[in-house]
Amino acid sequence: MNVLLIGSGGREHALAWALSASPLLTKLYAAPGNAGIAELATCVALDVADHDAVKRFIADLGIGFVVIGPEAPLVAGLGDALAAAGVKHFGPSQAAAQLEGSKGFTKDLCREAGIPTGAYGRFKDAASAKAYLAEQPVPIVVKADGLAAGKGVVVAATRAEAEAAVDACFSGAFGAAGAEVVIEAFLAGEEASFFALCDGTHALALVTAQDHKRVGDDDTGPNTGGMGAYSPAPVMTPELVQRTMDEIIRPTVAAMAARGTPFKGVLFAGLMITDGGPQLIEYNVRFGDPETQVLMMRLQSDLLAAMIATADGVLDHFDLRWRDDAALTVVLAAKGYPGTPEKGTEIRGLDAARALAGVQVFHAGTKRDGERILADGGRVLNVTALGATVAEAQARAYQAIAKIDWPGGFWRHDIGWRAVLRETAKG
Repeated sequence: MNVLLIGSGGREHALAWALSASPLLTKLYAAPGNAGIAELATCVALDVADHDAVKRFIADLGIGFVVIGPEAPLVAGLGDALAAAGVKHFGPSQAAAQLEGSKGFTKDLCREAGIPTGAYGRFKDAASAKAYLAEQPVPIVVKADGLAAGKGVVVAATRAEAEAAVDACFSGAFGAAGAEVVIEAFLAGEEASFFALCDGTHALALVTAQDHKRVGDDDTGPNTGGMGAYSPAPVMTPELVQRTMDEIIRPTVAAMAARGTPFKGVLFAGLMITDGGPQLIEYNVRFGDPETQVLMMRLQSDLLAAMIATADGVLDHFDLRWRDDAALTVVLAAKGYPGTPEKGTEIRGLDAARALAGVQVFHAGTKRDGERILADGGRVLNVTALGATVAEAQARAYQAIAKIDWPGGFWRHDIGWRAVLRETAKG
């Protein structure tokens, strides 16, 4: 079949790479794609916010399946428009996408379904939010309710910092996303990323992963969209995986179905592993970036078949096979990120990097200018490697990075440090 992939980031390049290996695929299109995706797919300039234009493109090109990569088109109802046109697709409905589109919606659902998460309050004005803050301990977390491109979350160490975050939301710093604020208890522990395919009734867990949010080595500096990731995540023991499925994922799937808004797609749970077990920090309704890059490197099964099974509601008859190898990805970002990144700088040495065994270089924010590859975003490349251990995958990824000539970029030098420490301790 012909497949259309929506998106342009490192996540979508990794998905395109996996989809292109499917024997079910006739031709892959990407809208808009990037310089790396263009090596695997026909990239098209398509306004995905114009649902009628998307449907016309699908009809004209005979697209049989659509994969929606980013969250914004899902929250905007692209899945519903496709469903109404009879187009099979991977990704939840607009109602189900509220799990990411509204943090308050998710917290309310957790309370109703008994899903472990931090205590919280929802507010539509600064005065009531600050009154609530005055009675809470710090640190505390302040979040814009809606989609804020990963920037609407502040972990406030002081009450003054929390009040400033509330003011920022209600003063329009995050646009419509900050029209409502969620304030929640700070959870102490280790974060992990957990993914499950969901077909509205059944859920199928993927292998575990962990990412690095802070921009600098030793987990310093501001939060970003993610500076690297690895899989498996040693903190996620088989017992914790089972508890996550039983206490968080399956109750969510059941609660969404009971509401008449069944969730179909991939459910990405940001977890905090506390002394009492896994707690939900937040949900995303699409694959993570950069976790997807390591997941796709380890996936042995046909991704397209898995996505079709998800859309068809038959995951109870489906299973996934994974490589035993570990995978690790390092994000190469443009100088200035996560602020204003420098665009247009040339990147050399990519062929030499990906010539190494077990290495893939996924493009996140690039564009082609003749024979040159230029930086065109904040997070620009994901250098990804396999290894028998996380330490081996880490060494291979940094060996590949050493072959890339890009003075305009920077990266962390310690991706995977927690897992490597655990491996060293085990001997």
